[in-house]
Amino acid sequence: MNGMDKKLYTVIIYSENLAGVLNMVTAEFTRRQINIETLNVSSSSIENVHRYTMSLWCDEETIKKVVKRLEKKIDILRADYYTEDEIFVQEVALYKISTPKLLENKHISKIIRHNNARVIEINSTYTVVEQTGKTETILKLYKEFAAEQCVLQFVKSGHIAVTRDVIEHLTEQLYVFDEDAKRVK
Repeated sequence: MNGMDKKLYTVIIYSENLAGVLNMVTAEFTRRQINIETLNVSSSSIENVHRYTMSLWCDEETIKKVVKRLEKKIDILRADYYTEDEIFVQEVALYKISTPKLLENKHISKIIRHNNARVIEINSTYTVVEQTGKTETILKLYKEFAAEQCVLQFVKSGHIAVTRDVIEHLTEQLYVFDEDAKRVK
């Protein structure tokens, strides 16, 4: 596989909330030696259905094969892959910074405001700052805090994403299944 053919894909997978599904999903990527950059697992807009959102660098031929194999698994309801222009992606970050340094260095407050971040907790020891944005935005703020030597802890989520389509593909698919089931009765 040529490194130049790789691009960042976001894979969205839906499954019932069952033990072992995450292991099964990650095993498919491990088999092909594809490193998962970010992973977010959450409930979806459909009751009892979980959504796995992963970002990874891959070539299109390989991602098509992996997604096709995932869709064949009995516990997977649907799997799709997207490029950056087909979805809206955000991440959430929490920065724990030193309150004494924040109070003695007014520039840190300016950094928070200029980066559209918000303070969600403050006490005499630490201040927790939250930011939502793209990876580059989140890492930029981290670097600015690090330059001020005020970072105590830092964590960011994996990608959370919604497609540019009007509704989720799975919702549409389940509606068709439901209509087919009604006709069979």
